[in-house]
Amino acid sequence: MDNNDTIIIGGGIAGLSAALHLAERGLKPLILEADEKFIGGRLAGGETIQIGDHSFRLEHGMHGIWSQYRNLQAMLARHTLRPVFVPAQEENWIYKAGSFLGMTEVGSGIRHSFFPAPLHYLQLFLRLGFLWMLDIRDWASLFNVWSGLIMAVGIDPFAENQPMEGMTLGSMTKHWSRALKSFFLGLARNGLSSHPDEVSISGFIAFLRFYTLLRRDAWMFSYLPDDGGTSICEPLSAKVTELGGRVRLGCRVKRVAWDGTEWLVVWDTAAGEESAHAAEVILATDPNNAKKILGASFDGVEELFFPRALSNAVIRLWFDQRPRPTSEAGIFTGDFTIHNYFWLDRIYNSYRRWARQKNGSALEVHVYGPPEVLAEPDVVLLTRAIKDVEQAFPELRGHRISQHLQRNPETHTLPAVGPKDKYPGIETPWKNLFCAGDWVRHPAPSFFLERACLTGIEAANAVLKSRGLQPWMLVEYLPAEPFVAWIERLMRKGRKKRRQKKAVR
Repeated sequence: MDNNDTIIIGGGIAGLSAALHLAERGLKPLILEADEKFIGGRLAGGETIQIGDHSFRLEHGMHGIWSQYRNLQAMLARHTLRPVFVPAQEENWIYKAGSFLGMTEVGSGIRHSFFPAPLHYLQLFLRLGFLWMLDIRDWASLFNVWSGLIMAVGIDPFAENQPMEGMTLGSMTKHWSRALKSFFLGLARNGLSSHPDEVSISGFIAFLRFYTLLRRDAWMFSYLPDDGGTSICEPLSAKVTELGGRVRLGCRVKRVAWDGTEWLVVWDTAAGEESAHAAEVILATDPNNAKKILGASFDGVEELFFPRALSNAVIRLWFDQRPRPTSEAGIFTGDFTIHNYFWLDRIYNSYRRWARQKNGSALEVHVYGPPEVLAEPDVVLLTRAIKDVEQAFPELRGHRISQHLQRNPETHTLPAVGPKDKYPGIETPWKNLFCAGDWVRHPAPSFFLERACLTGIEAANAVLKSRGLQPWMLVEYLPAEPFVAWIERLMRKGRKKRRQKKAVR
């Protein structure tokens, strides 16, 4: 049984960020990662797959490094671990409704709009390709769409801790036209991952605000040059070890217990049960496992709020031909099974080399749901995905040389805001037990990798403060553009006045 300064449960970005910031202050953290082979959680690299005489490393799926991922990028840059990112150039919107199928460029129109936020979407209406995607019903519903977006401007679910209980994305978009509803849901599809009637409106609003609604340049992002393990997680793990921390793989934590002076952490390995003591514990795993560990350790955990974590599928297709000139990525919406897509031979180094040699192309598509689609057998899901791709890119029919379907476990957080008194934050009801992860309550507006990094730093800061050590400063997010900030202030003043009138009554 070992004694450690701090035990960190989970070796994803949250756990690695916490460990790095503790190690930089001279502490000796121990990371316990359940995966037996790879560090990094949802950003980890994976096994390799052989296509002809080339090998490609698998991963959870393509990730974007967005302009507002400021703490993640600062952490990597401070240790000269920031890879050479591949800037996003353009994203397509592919929409199918019955016999209609259209494709148009939208990404650059949002981030380089002449109009200030939140009017920047109007730039799309100056593009003939975008107008071709719409019909009279879309024009008729513009007021409803605009009203929904303005509502999102006036409410900050994270900062105000607004769960907006009983309100769903389905109710918000009920009167939106099909095409415009598909478009805006497509922009946030990787953050929704479920039926609109099952998606919290608070999560959708917070997602829109962070990624696109408040700033035009918030939609600017880059790709990693290789898989997440190679580009980020394994270098981060090596830096933690270099600074005196330890990383152990294949350690599935079962429970924790406080003995009055320190924590006992118990986990399973391939060799059997092990345990260790530590002054502090940081729970940095996904919400499902966090709930499981806390439930096995304490009473009353079933009353706490944990965001849902969902599964998804990633399908990769290789072709012996290149598609017609097109954007490197985009979204499928409407009568399609697949959602996001990425031309890997335009992004990842290993795929670029293969494409140059073979004059081929490789595509990655994501399927986020709904659950009944993900429940289909592999062959059915793969067949539907291939059909979708060939409908959008008919020139690739008959040129597919290989395919691979990967099902990811239920670790993808469905954004939501829970009641403050029931939603675990960085600090918990249990002494010296802290939480970190993209599911943890925090007033910052961030999501996914950035939220995992930020809460990891905050959890490390909580440990440092308890020991009287200097905490780390966080990088602040860029504010809303002036015009949308003015609208937001007006709406908040209006909401405040309404509350005051109700209080008087």
